[in-house]
Amino acid sequence: MAEAPLHEVGVLVTRPRSQATELVNAIENAGGSAFCFPVMEIVALEQNVVAASAARMPAPDIVVFVSRNAVEYGIRYTGGGKIAVIGPATAAAVRSAGHIVDIQPSGGFDSEHLLAEPSFQDVAGKNVRIIRGNAGRELLAQELNARGASVEYLSVYERRLPVVSAQTMADLEVRWRKGDITVITVMSVQSLRNLVELLPAWCRAQLESTPLVTPAGRVLKEALDRFPASRPILASGPQASDMVEALIALQKINPG
Repeated sequence: MAEAPLHEVGVLVTRPRSQATELVNAIENAGGSAFCFPVMEIVALEQNVVAASAARMPAPDIVVFVSRNAVEYGIRYTGGGKIAVIGPATAAAVRSAGHIVDIQPSGGFDSEHLLAEPSFQDVAGKNVRIIRGNAGRELLAQELNARGASVEYLSVYERRLPVVSAQTMADLEVRWRKGDITVITVMSVQSLRNLVELLPAWCRAQLESTPLVTPAGRVLKEALDRFPASRPILASGPQASDMVEALIALQKINPG
C-alpha cells in the first residue's frame, strides 16, 4: 500500500483556532501532522457600538463582506443591499446565514478580482458598505471611490495579537528542533507579520529555510521581502483542499 501523500510531514497551522479545524482535518486525512499555533485572535466589537455606526450610514446599494468573520459578526447589517463577497469561504458563510450572494469573483479571491466583476464597473452614485475588521486593505474603497461610489466601512470585529504562554513557545521550539515541523501555512499578510513577532528567536530564524504555503500572492511577496532565501509556495486558493494540494505538490518537489 502506498504511503499517504503527507506522511511524515508536520504542518504549522497559523489560523485562529476556531477556523483551523477544516485545514487540520484535511492535513491529517492526507497523512500529515498538524500543529496549531494561532497567530491572530478575532474579537467581536460591542454590538451597540456597531449598531450605532450602522444606523448613521446611508442605506447601502451594495454590501461587501471581506471575510467569514465579517459575515459572522456583521450579517445583520446588510441593510437590504446586494451582497458581495471576496472569496468562496465568505460566500459559504453568507449562504449558511440564510442569505443570497449576489456578487462573487468568477476567478480569484481578492479585491482585485472583485473589482473586475461587471457589477462593480458602473457604481457612480451608489452607496457601498464594506463590512470588515478594524483595519485592512484600502484598495477596494479607493478604487470604488475613484469610480464614483460613496464607500463607508463598518467594522464589526478586531484582530489582536494573541497572548501565548512561555510553555507553548517552548513546546513549539522543541517540536521544530526535532524536525516535527517541516512546513508552515499562512493565510494573510497580517498573519505572517504576527507569526514573525510571536516566534521565539530560533524558530524565527528557521523561516528562511522552512517552506511556507499560502493562497495569497501578497503573502508570498512579503515572505520573500523579509526572507529572500525562503521558499514560499502559492496555493491555488484558500480552501483546505487547495492548501493540501499545494502541500502535496511541495513534497513531490522537495521529498524528505
